[in-house]
Amino acid sequence: MDNPSKIVEGGVTYSLGRFDGCCVHYDFSKILVYLEAKGKLLFGSHFELFKKDRKILLQLCSYMIRDATTCAKYDIDINKGILLSGPVGCGKTSLMKLLRHLDPQRRFYEMIPCRNVSFGFNHIGYKTIEDYGNSGYYCFDDLGVELPGRFYGKDCNVMGEVLLSRYERHNLSKGTFKTHATTNLNAEELESRYGIRVRSRMKEMFNLIAFQKHTGDKRK
Repeated sequence: MDNPSKIVEGGVTYSLGRFDGCCVHYDFSKILVYLEAKGKLLFGSHFELFKKDRKILLQLCSYMIRDATTCAKYDIDINKGILLSGPVGCGKTSLMKLLRHLDPQRRFYEMIPCRNVSFGFNHIGYKTIEDYGNSGYYCFDDLGVELPGRFYGKDCNVMGEVLLSRYERHNLSKGTFKTHATTNLNAEELESRYGIRVRSRMKEMFNLIAFQKHTGDKRK
């Protein structure tokens, strides 16, 4: 029987905790060792996890492994998606790309830049909203900085419409249809960009996990 507490990367076996034959008892310190190694494979040898981000990492990892006790401590609902916010360059996109590898037995969410969704609308119209709004397991990257959509002379707040469609599916699915996103915007800026109705739905769809606003740009 496969041991789900172990992951092999580059010929090296990493332990994430202890498997008792029924479930995995995760060890956060071992998870961090694996994530840093996987990050170097994905993004290059310069990749590192920072001590100042440990609280964010603990929350995200606890959500990904469905650690109900730790999630409850941080008021994280495992039936909602993740909205990861923070300043430009703080590592949001890299973390969401990385964390989907934490449990290879579950289906990966696909990372979709929001600008691509808007560009798609400009080319093929409302089918883009249907495609991204009604199906798929996605993390929408850089929510709020995409350009407005326009198709045959009609303007559309494309991601706002996608989120409304996914909210309806989220409600019908009772938490099995999840959406994740990253954003540089705060709550007020999201409301200004998408309107109060979408902002209200986002509160029901997402757990907000936020970097400190003064977090530095790690790409420098």
